[in-house]
Amino acid sequence: MKRDKQGCDLQSCMLCNLCISAWKPAIAAHRQNFTVKKGQLLFREGEPVNGIYFINTGKVKVHKHWGEGKELIVRFAREGDIVGHRGVGSEMVYPVSATTLETVNVCFIDLAFFQATLKVNHDFLHALMMFYASELQESEKNMRNLVHMPVRGRIAHALLSLLNKFGTNEEGNINMTLSRQDLASYTGTTYETAFRIMSDLIQDNIIAISGKSIAVKDPARLALVEQEAG
Repeated sequence: MKRDKQGCDLQSCMLCNLCISAWKPAIAAHRQNFTVKKGQLLFREGEPVNGIYFINTGKVKVHKHWGEGKELIVRFAREGDIVGHRGVGSEMVYPVSATTLETVNVCFIDLAFFQATLKVNHDFLHALMMFYASELQESEKNMRNLVHMPVRGRIAHALLSLLNKFGTNEEGNINMTLSRQDLASYTGTTYETAFRIMSDLIQDNIIAISGKSIAVKDPARLALVEQEAG
């Protein structure tokens, strides 16, 4: 990580937006801003929790070990999201890893100051509780899909979720680069199976792929693929 002296504007992220004005000087004094290059770890599964990361720019994948030499991507995070919060609990170790998908700028808050912030800022605490609840619901849905939904349906669901979360760029592609291996890890399948199903969706003119960019050409038909699988 490379320390970023400029840092955030104390206005944009969830922490700054929801904390009381009197607390912002404390945030300015305790925050640490870093620029992290593509492919680097923010933290590793099993490490002691040392703080929380607020993403100012860029995208991150949150993942964990899943079988021999495999990983399962739990979620993708973008600007405005937080990572590292899953480790705050009784064991105080990160249960997942976080790896950058592109150059990322993060604001790091150490654990002691994060806990002090929760005690003082009730709006932030409430928003964080709602975030935890929403993330738990999404995690439970994804686990249910892994058990009950065929791979074709899981891939359709994943693409629609990514489209909804990240939107599209000027070229009409989902506004993130996604390798087939990451898609396989996100949907709990193998690279070969993901490649075959993506090829079928391309042949059906539902999606289009250029390198690591994916365009959903027919969201309605893709949603139908998900519904039929469910």
